[in-house]
Amino acid sequence: MTAPTHRRNPWLMLAVFFGLVGVIALVGALAATTAPDAYNRYALPEWAPPSSLFSPVWTVLYVVLAFAGWVYWRTDGENQGFAAYGIGLLFNLMWISLFFAGGSTQVACVDIVLLDFTVIVTIALFYRRSRTAALLLLPYLAWLLYTTALNVAIIALNGVP
Repeated sequence: MTAPTHRRNPWLMLAVFFGLVGVIALVGALAATTAPDAYNRYALPEWAPPSSLFSPVWTVLYVVLAFAGWVYWRTDGENQGFAAYGIGLLFNLMWISLFFAGGSTQVACVDIVLLDFTVIVTIALFYRRSRTAALLLLPYLAWLLYTTALNVAIIALNGVP
């Protein structure tokens, strides 16, 4: 019989969540090495942020994302919540790769819409066990929705790459 989640080493699990999200961030960063150049080649809407803003915003969001997963884990979170969380991380990684490395704004747009939906589901599932974990994901969702709108605007302004 395994010990309940709250009896396992919480600091080790916090490191696991930061490690998992850190790997996603690192692989995403490698896929987006030319991101500023690629981003600045597009015609952008007036409300588009400068490319220099993305790295600090994503760094903060990845920290919060890891912490939210850990907070949910501390509640003996259900497998459905962890599955949605993991799927969201994969969609996140795919969007970065598709948009920047792949240069496919349309496919990236489909991916980010799926990511938006997955994060909404994750928030709902996390909320059942931990309001704190769910609330921690709201800034991530807000940024994703903004990024989705930006992705759509880039498609509209630049045609279909």
